[in-house]
Amino acid sequence: MPHTLLDPHRLAMLHALGLQQVWVPRDALDEAELGALLPRLPGAPQARGSTPAATPRHAAAGGRADATSQAAPGASAVGAAPGVARPAGPGTQADASASARREAPPRPVQAPRTAPAQTTPAAPAALSESRLLQVRGLDWEALQSFTHDCRACKLGDMRHHAVFGVGHAQAHVMVVGEAPGAEEDRVGEPFVGAAGKLLDNMLRACGLSRAGEDPARSVYIANVIKCRPPGNRNPEPDEIEQCLPILQRQIELVRPRLLLALGRFAAQALTGSAEPIGRLRQRAWDWRGTPLVVSYHPAYLLRTPQDKAKAWADLCLARDLLEGRDA
Repeated sequence: MPHTLLDPHRLAMLHALGLQQVWVPRDALDEAELGALLPRLPGAPQARGSTPAATPRHAAAGGRADATSQAAPGASAVGAAPGVARPAGPGTQADASASARREAPPRPVQAPRTAPAQTTPAAPAALSESRLLQVRGLDWEALQSFTHDCRACKLGDMRHHAVFGVGHAQAHVMVVGEAPGAEEDRVGEPFVGAAGKLLDNMLRACGLSRAGEDPARSVYIANVIKCRPPGNRNPEPDEIEQCLPILQRQIELVRPRLLLALGRFAAQALTGSAEPIGRLRQRAWDWRGTPLVVSYHPAYLLRTPQDKAKAWADLCLARDLLEGRDA
């Protein structure tokens, strides 16, 4: 029987990113990537002192206390902050870089070496209590109207369309991006153009679609920021602050079984960490009981194709977590 790395779904995800299989030494991968890409075969010994990969069940159990107790001074408040994900599993910095190395010959992968993933929680932007109360009780239709009428920050007067989201409102997977670009602002839909095509290819390889009718095979796609920042500049803290309650309410209404955060601002908004995305990925995070996986934005992958292999590793992790919850 072929190794699970070579199953049709993993191969399809690899091809969706435009990648081919190559043989590389095992030590070309860091331990976190080995843990995600090379599941331990039955009967294979586990490395001494290693810790099994975190799962959503770990997130619901011991992950929260450890994530805050090992954080830097002042980070304990983040552990209780609403809308901020915590590292699932034991959650310490040592555990983040201590995945098991399996005894097996090299497998066909294409993934550059990266630093072990370690996270330092940072306080998110303070959310207005009145803003939170405004959106907390809104249903789906009312939340859409609220978003399209919003002028809470300067972006509201610069946009063509507020980009609320697209997809199945009860999808098992919810994809969260950063902010609309020029084309998204023009048509009012997230992830269009070349980046949208790449995302659709990635989703299709996972058996998912933004236009599906079956929740188990569908995604809902939304952005942290609902209006396009001028010139596609980075979102500013006050803009994220105003939009984040809308995104949080969207997640509460969709109730996905898995969250996939694409891009630095989406990852930092949902994890509450100021770490760069390279240190946030390849970990199972917990957002109010929902597994959260961090990866690169498709637009970044188009500019930096050498990181597509890392995105493939993240898709493999996301698929494994989703299958674990569906089992």
